[in-house]
Amino acid sequence: MKMLNKAIALLIVFCFPLLASAQDAEMADTMRSNGKIYVVVAIALVILIGLIGYLIFIDKKVSGLEKRIAKKD
Repeated sequence: MKMLNKAIALLIVFCFPLLASAQDAEMADTMRSNGKIYVVVAIALVILIGLIGYLIFIDKKVSGLEKRIAKKD
């Protein structure tokens, strides 16, 4: 069974690039020609930066709570 799973995984890994390159990227070409791709990239970056900032904020809060709990013990 493990051998079958490995064979399927290898098949997927090697066939995926062929399947992905077979598709046309009309939407990306259209957005690039209109200059809208930069808006999409900017929005994606803002969302990514926001998520990273939120994770850092939550990490600092959790670290503070861990320190307060350690002091009480």
